[in-house]
Amino acid sequence: MSLPAPSPAAIFAPFAGQRIAVVGLGRAGLPSARRLMGWGAEILCWDDGAAARNAAEAAGLPVGDPCAAAGFRFDALLLSPGIPHTLPKPHPAAARAQAAGVPVLCDAELLFRAVRASGSHARFLGVTGTNGKSTTTALLHHLLLRAGRVAEVGGNLGPAALGLPLLSDDGAYVLEMSSYMLERTDALHFDAAILLNLSPDHLDRHGGMEGYAAAKAHIFGHQGADDLAVIGMDDAETAAFAQGRAARVAPISGLAPQPGGVWAEGRTLRDASGPIADLDAAPALPGSHNAQNAAAAAAVALFLGLSRTEIATGLASFPGLPHRQERVGTRGGIAFVNDSKATNADSAARALASYGRVVWIGGGVPKAGGIGSLAPLFPRIAEAVLIGQSAEDFAATLTAHGVPVQVAGTLAAAVPAARDAARRQGVGTVLLSPACASFDQFTGFDARGDAFRALVAAMPEDV
Repeated sequence: MSLPAPSPAAIFAPFAGQRIAVVGLGRAGLPSARRLMGWGAEILCWDDGAAARNAAEAAGLPVGDPCAAAGFRFDALLLSPGIPHTLPKPHPAAARAQAAGVPVLCDAELLFRAVRASGSHARFLGVTGTNGKSTTTALLHHLLLRAGRVAEVGGNLGPAALGLPLLSDDGAYVLEMSSYMLERTDALHFDAAILLNLSPDHLDRHGGMEGYAAAKAHIFGHQGADDLAVIGMDDAETAAFAQGRAARVAPISGLAPQPGGVWAEGRTLRDASGPIADLDAAPALPGSHNAQNAAAAAAVALFLGLSRTEIATGLASFPGLPHRQERVGTRGGIAFVNDSKATNADSAARALASYGRVVWIGGGVPKAGGIGSLAPLFPRIAEAVLIGQSAEDFAATLTAHGVPVQVAGTLAAAVPAARDAARRQGVGTVLLSPACASFDQFTGFDARGDAFRALVAAMPEDV
């Protein structure tokens, strides 16, 4: 349950006497600043964009450049995850903070400190990985709620961590943790921590794969023998993290048995004690990658005392997440699947592997490496319809492998072209799984997915 509101005589102020600079006033920064001020901190807010600064002023928050004074006289810098504090170039506020020995933190760290300052021993459950972390975070939260547990979800997914309510001892926070957030933790201790997988991503921010892996490893910081480390075993980079952990390790896999852990045999989720759930009864969790996501959530659920029946029921009722293999409609017997969240080739591979033959809509702002790694899955692409900056390069790669290609340019042109291609090829699925960022044509993957959904909705039912 949530903690009751404190009486006026006992206002909860865990940050009283602390000066905290909040830089970056977007989705997480603005609510975090409000909460910190409400919890007694003396704050100063800043954003490099005038519109965000104006919004903060309108909300009654103090706004000013923390670098304006001669010294950086703060106890902490809460820096938006998207703003670098080291590579490729530190923000001026981060550079000043580090020169002054002031810690650069994320909001999940400050939530943890506040919860512990309240006297609560609520559980903290962390989820990270290059791909699948949003689905796994939402799935674990869903399992807990369906079993009648008190749980809040947030972090990199959903509400900012500092926007979540205080929970008492029986509660649990399920937090999606990006590498950007994890590298800014200090005391944060996860009772159960999940590392799903690792593949190259954000390398400019972390100085290479070694730095990226080191940031992800922070999720296991401060764990001890009473804690759980859930580690994906389906790629060698991640499996290596199973060695040397202080916590009990639960290996997970969507492909192969894992003694002491949870895995999928075909579409049966199981552990050493036997079957847990039939994943064919969980339509929002197709493919081996989602089997691994289900294994991760189930491992933590078992650790928290949920029954096998509760887990199976929760998996079957999980609705899935928008933009993650979301079936947005069927037209003329052709299913349209929105996987706009697939912003790199590794994520797109997981979607392509979940279907037999598809018409694939891909493209946008390319990531390092392009789509060459998808070559083993090209036989599943009956025809490709390409959009965005990467279209010509992707077309060359696909054509060299014998895949029929159209360059549509825009998503609005690609959707009807993909429908016509599906009819022509006798294929039942059109899959938007772009393997690219969206910023050439959209404000984010969510806007791209929303546009796809709207385009399908506007299509006549009988086409």
